[in-house]
Amino acid sequence: MCGTEDILAKSPDRGGTTLWEHTQHVMWAIEVFAEGFRFPFDRELARKGAALHDLGKAHVHFQRKIRKVEAASLRERAEWDYVHRHELSSLAFLPAFPRDEWGDLIELVVGHHKSIRDDRSGRGILDLEADTSPDWIADHLIDWDDWSHHGLDILRRSACPGIRLDPIPRAAAVAALDTVLHYCENITWAWSPLRGLLMAADHFASAFGPATKTELTRLFARPNLRFYRRPSRRSPRYPLSEIDTQNAAPHTLVVAPTGAGKTDFLLQRCRGRIFYTLPFQASINAMYERIKTDIAPDDPQVERNVRLLHATSALQVPDDREAEILQHFGGAAIKVLTPHQLAAIIFGTRGFESILLDLEGCDIILDEIHTYSDASQAMVLEIVRTLLRYDCRIHIGTATISTVLYRSLRELLQTRGTVYEVRLPPRLLDDFDRHVVHKPSDETEVEAILEKALAAGEKVLLIRNTVRAAQAEYRRWRVRFPAVPALLLHSRFRRKDRVALEQRLRNEFDGDASAHYGAGLRPCLVVATQVVEVSLDISFDRMITAAAPLDALIQRFGRVNRKRPSVGLRPVHVLPVGEKTLPYPRAVVLASYAQLPDGAPLRERDIQGMIDRVYPELDLQSIRIHLVERDGQFQLPKLCHRANAVLAEVLEIASATCILAADRERYLRASRKEQVLLEIPIHQRTIRRYRLQYEQLEAGVRPFVVPQAPAEHREYGLEFTELSNIL
Repeated sequence: MCGTEDILAKSPDRGGTTLWEHTQHVMWAIEVFAEGFRFPFDRELARKGAALHDLGKAHVHFQRKIRKVEAASLRERAEWDYVHRHELSSLAFLPAFPRDEWGDLIELVVGHHKSIRDDRSGRGILDLEADTSPDWIADHLIDWDDWSHHGLDILRRSACPGIRLDPIPRAAAVAALDTVLHYCENITWAWSPLRGLLMAADHFASAFGPATKTELTRLFARPNLRFYRRPSRRSPRYPLSEIDTQNAAPHTLVVAPTGAGKTDFLLQRCRGRIFYTLPFQASINAMYERIKTDIAPDDPQVERNVRLLHATSALQVPDDREAEILQHFGGAAIKVLTPHQLAAIIFGTRGFESILLDLEGCDIILDEIHTYSDASQAMVLEIVRTLLRYDCRIHIGTATISTVLYRSLRELLQTRGTVYEVRLPPRLLDDFDRHVVHKPSDETEVEAILEKALAAGEKVLLIRNTVRAAQAEYRRWRVRFPAVPALLLHSRFRRKDRVALEQRLRNEFDGDASAHYGAGLRPCLVVATQVVEVSLDISFDRMITAAAPLDALIQRFGRVNRKRPSVGLRPVHVLPVGEKTLPYPRAVVLASYAQLPDGAPLRERDIQGMIDRVYPELDLQSIRIHLVERDGQFQLPKLCHRANAVLAEVLEIASATCILAADRERYLRASRKEQVLLEIPIHQRTIRRYRLQYEQLEAGVRPFVVPQAPAEHREYGLEFTELSNIL
């Protein structure tokens, strides 16, 4: 018979961590999180929950599975073909604990992997009970006398006070699971901080393993923002840098043009830990690198104190698999993410309790809020409403915003405190006039514009609204101007390639006037989609862009003449509105195009009026039916969560993941962190027509395997191959 030291919590290919080691790591973590989160947790009770949470992994079924023991016969396979949830077997050890602690211990443990009801896997405790054919309690106690002593040994090592270490009779274990079932059947409708606490600790310990204790020392530190408060950061070039940030109001609303210093201003307004949100993955990549670089001299632990949260998801195909969203680590000093990654708190999707605990009392920066529309805008407003309930300080920055949306945000913020409102006066706005807008009569003029600009040594940015159009444009001009350095940037690159492309964009193609105007390659051509609209700190001499909503266009214009050097106004060419305007509403694109001047400067002081004429009303799509909390009433039983797919359903952003065929074997062997770098995000609609042509892996987030050469992918991004039906 094996000893407790041989009982594994993680499979050998994931490190082979023993059950005692993992339990110890989670106990360390839960103490730090119980202390760091603002909720008043009982730390001793939390330690007991950590000691209890995985004891069921000593069950023979789990140990066979984790060691990949193959059945020797069909009969043996049938014998082991039953559902086993280790957290339920863990709760059979409740008799070792004082009876008055059982309720809290159940709440900590029973749902730390699955929703107790209506779980997508069908394996929550109430789902198993509803499936009356198997005896799930008996299955979870098979060979109890042979393995329960391992659980008691771990409880002994945990040294938690008040635990009884006498052997637990099987009848007592059965009674305990009956009590757990009764507790879950009578659960209240609310959210569970205890569940969120254990999930946060378990996820952290699982990620860092033996390094858990060291990594925990970095958590819940206030960020060092000394860099942003240095006198050297003040300059008339950045007018917000000369405005006092020490206003007593807890919330902030800043409206200022691109390049006015919003990032520094918003960060200076923060008092505690920070969640910095931006709308696109590309923009959070850039902001993450920027903040790390800025604060590194003052923060030797910057790599651990500043975290970037990526999100990945799996396509919702007919087998109804649940989308996976990477959980975040709690307690970071600064976390850079998209608001979609906060959406769990309003929709009640997996892990929302941990996110709420982590957010409570923090500073939340919502940068470039104008970029959201329709359901996404409604989602952001509901996120703000929820954050205010949890005592967060909200700081909103934007280059353009309709008056009606501004007033809605201000009224919402004023329900929980005062608001520091900052706008630049017209005389300062005049200093941000940087562009002359031209409206070519048709697409045929693009070649002549490019030919003249590149011959003059200009750095040109050409933006299309879809990936396919950008790829076609890039191919066309690479042939036409083979000697001109060129780069293509859009969303469908492997994540590791996207990072490399963004670095190359900044290092080789950016005309940053802060050093000397004309830095880097000259002439050059960058073809991109709207991924360049937000927070990529790059500057070009000229832009040619497809028509788009006015707020998006103004953001695009911000990539030209960004540093406002003494070279005068620079040209931006907005192409006529075509028959198709995807992904934007045609009516909005037409109204936006009509507001633009032709052959005349775009005046910053006029932009607010232009925006209000394009967006006279706040037309929000109702998402009320999907909210987890409405009118102060929680809409979900405790210990339950909704499928992550609700976010894709509400926002119509259901996405898939692809990988290259050349990465297939590496992906299968890789850790989750390594897999992320190989993944290529794509919209569900795009992959749907190819879904039956390409292999879909069961590993990771179930990516589709696309046969594209890596060298071609690095230049053009993901392109699909039509497979021949002819033998």
